[in-house]
Amino acid sequence: MGSLATHFSTFLFFSPLGLRRLYSSFSLFLKDPSHYRSKPWFFMDPKWKNFDLYALLITLPIAVLSDFFIFLSFSGHPTYRFTFLQYGAVIFLFWVLLILINLRENYDLFAINECFLFVLSGVFFLVEYFIVGNGGFTGVSSNVYGLLGNVTLVCAFCCLYLSIKPTSFLADFVLSSGMVFKGTWVLQAGLNLYTSTFGLKGCQEISLSLNQENVDVKCDLNEDSLRGIALMKLLFVWHAIVVTISCFGLFGLLSCKENLRCGEGSGPLLAKIESHSMLMQQLPDLELE
Repeated sequence: MGSLATHFSTFLFFSPLGLRRLYSSFSLFLKDPSHYRSKPWFFMDPKWKNFDLYALLITLPIAVLSDFFIFLSFSGHPTYRFTFLQYGAVIFLFWVLLILINLRENYDLFAINECFLFVLSGVFFLVEYFIVGNGGFTGVSSNVYGLLGNVTLVCAFCCLYLSIKPTSFLADFVLSSGMVFKGTWVLQAGLNLYTSTFGLKGCQEISLSLNQENVDVKCDLNEDSLRGIALMKLLFVWHAIVVTISCFGLFGLLSCKENLRCGEGSGPLLAKIESHSMLMQQLPDLELE
């Protein structure tokens, strides 16, 4: 998490992936809720529709190499060297996970259990949680990344729960929305902590030229630091509300689509009402006979 670029790349990884999971899980659940079963990756037919998976398989190792070269370039800054190396390690773990998912889908030789993949996902989220928590951040930055760590921890527990009960739609919903939330919050953190344009009032952005063990934005007054912490907490709540409303909105749209022209008065519930109405109209005729 050493620059705006790393934050933006994390946003591009988690938020679209979370939205894709939401769309796929909602569609599958609405078709048949009783037979719903979560998957580490919802594959689509034909295979070209899974281009996002193949794009990640190509771009993630490039990101790992980029972080590794940045790690070598900051020879005089041990804090940033360690941060970039840790971030590259996290990317590498998720890249390995995607490789295993792809092998399981396309090659019978690598028949890996889906529960095992969920366990790996949970473990990798836990690794990321401990890495972010030990990144050397203090003050405002520590508060921002602490909130990020809470979202990461929720995603980890959802993955571990799905490894035990893959039929839990609620756990899959929390996991997918948590990934979207995680991506948007990482982008927010990058804008507020690493840019002067969106920086906190009275505070300077984190600069890679700083040579210090504890990384934080530099605020002129203690009041500025406290105000920055309060603002970031408020933004966190705002992100949570927006993501939640967006997820339920997507569910509503897909529900209307699944019910086939819900605006025209169709759907299983209306069909039952109409059949009951027709039966009541036939009762007088039966009594007369």
